[in-house]
Amino acid sequence: MSMKEKAKAEMERAAGKVVRKTAHALGKETLAAKGAALESRGQARRLKEKGKDTFR
Repeated sequence: MSMKEKAKAEMERAAGKVVRKTAHALGKETLAAKGAALESRGQARRLKEKGKDTFR
């Protein structure tokens, strides 16, 4: 996994988690859903890169 892509995936995942938890605390469910989607996108990117490394 390239370091750039790995960092991008981790940043998306971390940012999504922060947004989701903050939004839940404030009672903003729409924003919490967006944070969860961002977190999921980061997780998917991480798994994609990990799979590419497996076949190299």
